[in-house]
Amino acid sequence: MRYDYDVVVIGGGPAGQQVAYALADKKRVLIVENDLWGGTCPNRGCDPKKMLYGVVEAKRQTSLYQTKGLARTAELTVDWPAMIDFKDSYTSKIPGATEGGLRQANIHHNRGTAKLLSNHAIDLEGEELSADKIIIATGAKAAVPNIPGAEFIEISDDFLNEKVFPEKIAIIGAGYVAIELANIAVTAGVEVHVFQRDHEILKAFPAEYTKQVADNLIQKGVHFHWNAHVTRVEKTANELEVSTDDETVAGFKHVYAATGRPANVAALDLSAAGVEMAETGGVKVNEYLQTTVENIYAIGDVAASPAPKLTPVAGIEGRYVAKLISGEISEPIHYPTIAQLVFAGPELGQVGVSLDVAKKNPAEYEIKVYDLSGWYTYNRIQDVSAQTSVVVNHDSGMIVGATVLATNAEELLNYFAEMIANGHTSEDLNKWVPVYPSVASDLQYLYE
Repeated sequence: MRYDYDVVVIGGGPAGQQVAYALADKKRVLIVENDLWGGTCPNRGCDPKKMLYGVVEAKRQTSLYQTKGLARTAELTVDWPAMIDFKDSYTSKIPGATEGGLRQANIHHNRGTAKLLSNHAIDLEGEELSADKIIIATGAKAAVPNIPGAEFIEISDDFLNEKVFPEKIAIIGAGYVAIELANIAVTAGVEVHVFQRDHEILKAFPAEYTKQVADNLIQKGVHFHWNAHVTRVEKTANELEVSTDDETVAGFKHVYAATGRPANVAALDLSAAGVEMAETGGVKVNEYLQTTVENIYAIGDVAASPAPKLTPVAGIEGRYVAKLISGEISEPIHYPTIAQLVFAGPELGQVGVSLDVAKKNPAEYEIKVYDLSGWYTYNRIQDVSAQTSVVVNHDSGMIVGATVLATNAEELLNYFAEMIANGHTSEDLNKWVPVYPSVASDLQYLYE
């Protein structure tokens, strides 16, 4: 059978683009997007968030130097509208630049909503198209609690686009998105209230570290409402009220939901093609990222794959599926060492074997805790609470995991990730001459 396309990719984010570009000169490819070209990360996710984070971190770092030679002549404040404009100067170019790249690469692309008609056919805004292979790369979408007043609840997209300084906000949830937005807002001078259903934040990370992150945010001024089941949001005049089982808090300009990001599949009509969802959420996939229908794949945040839902992972899965389809490889997907980080000022990150796993397997692993404040770099930037817990394999003596809480933790975490992925030892470090002084040169302290 002659199909209209060899491959139709549904979703123009990082995962879908990787497939389209990799197959552009090998297959007849169509990529479809019903929102912003580029997807969540560059338009309304990690990239714009870090633009704002850079501004508030500059303020925090400046405060640490107030008694170290940087004189205070006036209070340093965040200009909220200017900060959002700074972010917009980046994000406003993304959709056009992304589409321009597709056009330059001669990749067929269309903006519209795709719906599955069968395992080889989609409906695209009323036009039926057929394909040998279909790739679902529609990402995830923020969830909003199904409670009275849900129509008044906003999501992170709205936070990132808010042009007016939001004097007082509520955030429902305490995961990645909630903590990062809370940190940006409180450092910018916003009164922030976080409503969390239990007494934990960032559950993917070790509790001994997340408690410190919460304490840091409390010191900055964040109000945590623990064990708070939000039951209603009401609008009174120009303000919002948040009610829980135990209290009602008023005076909010905005209420944001950050309670998870389920797979964005509502418009796809998966059942028409026989594609199933996993019990844990996301489109069910096997070790080849095939769905329950052999010729349909799911990649990125929409897929119930075992890897963290991160932009680099979406890229890995996209490149993998492209190679699989083109016949370059035939083996199941293998994920490299993947680091995760929360930009909470200072940052919290982890990579490799987790502390929880290491604690449960003391015969195999040893945990070494380091106070980093004495390292040259962290003394220089006055991070007096910087620390890391390193997981070491008993047999080899090699580092196999690490958790870091520090300013610019991503830099140290990247070194740990590289060391773990390539099995580097202390002897390997002795053969390496990094720039001195730097975080890289500070790694010597691990083996003294």
